[in-house]
Amino acid sequence: YQRRVHGDSFISNTMTDIEDSSMFCFQCEQTFEGKGCISEKGVCGKTPEVAALQDLLIEVVKKIATYASLARTVGYANKATDIWILDALFATLTNVNFDEKRMDEYLREGALKLKAVQVAYAEACAKKGTYPKGVKNGDWEYKPNLKTLIEEGRMFILTKEPEDINVKSTKQLTLYGLKGCAAYLHHAMRLGFEDDAIYDMLNGILYKITTNLTFEEAIGVSLKTGELGYKILEILDKANTTSYGHPEPTTVRMTPLKGKCLLVSGHDLKDLELVLKQSAGKGINVYTHGEMLPCNAYPKLKGYKHLVGHYGGPWQNQKVDFHNFPGPILMTTNCIIEPRKTYINRIFTRCAVGWPGVAHIPKDDMSVVIESALKEPGFTADAPKKELVIGFAHHTVLSLAGVIVDAVKKGAIKHFFLIGGCDGTESERSYFSDFAKAVPKDCIVITLGCGKYRLTGIDFGAIEFEGKKIPRLLDAGQCNDSFSAIQIAVALAGAFKCTVNELPLSLVISWFEQKAICVFLTLLHLGIKNIVLGPRLPAFVTPKLLGILVEKFAVRPIGTVEADMKYLMSKKAQNYSQQHPLTFHL
Repeated sequence: YQRRVHGDSFISNTMTDIEDSSMFCFQCEQTFEGKGCISEKGVCGKTPEVAALQDLLIEVVKKIATYASLARTVGYANKATDIWILDALFATLTNVNFDEKRMDEYLREGALKLKAVQVAYAEACAKKGTYPKGVKNGDWEYKPNLKTLIEEGRMFILTKEPEDINVKSTKQLTLYGLKGCAAYLHHAMRLGFEDDAIYDMLNGILYKITTNLTFEEAIGVSLKTGELGYKILEILDKANTTSYGHPEPTTVRMTPLKGKCLLVSGHDLKDLELVLKQSAGKGINVYTHGEMLPCNAYPKLKGYKHLVGHYGGPWQNQKVDFHNFPGPILMTTNCIIEPRKTYINRIFTRCAVGWPGVAHIPKDDMSVVIESALKEPGFTADAPKKELVIGFAHHTVLSLAGVIVDAVKKGAIKHFFLIGGCDGTESERSYFSDFAKAVPKDCIVITLGCGKYRLTGIDFGAIEFEGKKIPRLLDAGQCNDSFSAIQIAVALAGAFKCTVNELPLSLVISWFEQKAICVFLTLLHLGIKNIVLGPRLPAFVTPKLLGILVEKFAVRPIGTVEADMKYLMSKKAQNYSQQHPLTFHL
């Protein structure tokens, strides 16, 4: 964080330096040196060509969303356009799509969507007897030449329009939060759960960030994105639990069994269900990978007997996990990284995911990956059994609320720590496992997201209270299940008749990509304070914006385990929340 002593000039100079670069991207935590990827390839593996096409795609998305938002004011909406906006945003998320040809397809489709919504808006205005609003730079035409599109995309590196650096920083925060919102809403939409008001809100915010805003207005739009995030996480929770039942405590096998095998990675429950349905009775053992681990706790999904367990660890270990897995891999969402030659012919992508040379499955027919599973050798023997207990989402935890509240009141439980989020490769992320090990024995740890893999090897044991054993580690699920953690906190606050900030609860969050930004903004929207965030703060946040986050929300970068634990366990954090009420009007 030494760079922050240089003030706003750091990011100003960085943005000036990139004008002669072939690419610039700083949307994720792993961005080069905590500043930005400006070389011939991003840290994630994204090429300058793909980066340019994605920058152009975002500009096209903003134009379409602007017209879609305006059209709704005169009574016109188009669901296909709304879904396309979701998919296009999702495709630009970190570690989702690296394929130039797929980006070209999005742009070609975008040109058609833009023209259609422009015409529809004009016609709707004519019927209402009003004139269409003028839209700055609202037109765009597709050029059927990839090189031309790439050159055009390079004109939008962080947009070269003159704008206050702090406003630009805050708009980037909003845009990245919207990308995360789109990813979460995509999952709910696939399960048939949508809300036209949410599409309207998403398009409206995209429109808003194309307009001239003051710094204060830009912050308000970011918080509005948090409100949108909450609504989307709520509908996603409803989609998952209505479709597959409430997760329940489940012991999951973490080692393979003899036989043909198929691995499902990413986050998408619908794709896992499709695989399970279509592979039933074919002698194939299906395993989850990465953030798909919590799927083993859903009653309807674990009802498939050939869903035999979980294989491997977090997303960043996939080159080893996939190399060693003797069957095909289905990558349903992020995070894909450059496949090794040893498995590039047996990995398949779905929905927004893409990598050059990797087979893509555009529809819901999983026969190609199932046929691959039957051709590959599979595991030749059972591995020694190892197991993990998961499934402590809000429905399960709240069923124990009476016991937990009583244990807190009687001093058996002193504090709750939410330790989780996105994992990554940096050595600094060992902080989160070290912090978890340092949590006192009379405290509960709640985890979620792939950050859980930093904790699964630790024996937390249980707290014994009045003849009952309360597990000290509660796995709430995927990052997609962040609503569960929020509901647990809100319910506990209701039981204690206090605010969430007055609870004996601390949030120690690891972030990596834009879905984490969506959740972060959601927490800010809810007024939750004292979030400890790491391993590094976002590169796109200027010191002035950081100052607002510190002043109004007491956001803290991770420090040492000892200092952070002392602060969070003291009365200082609680006192700060009481003395610095939220003053922004949402």
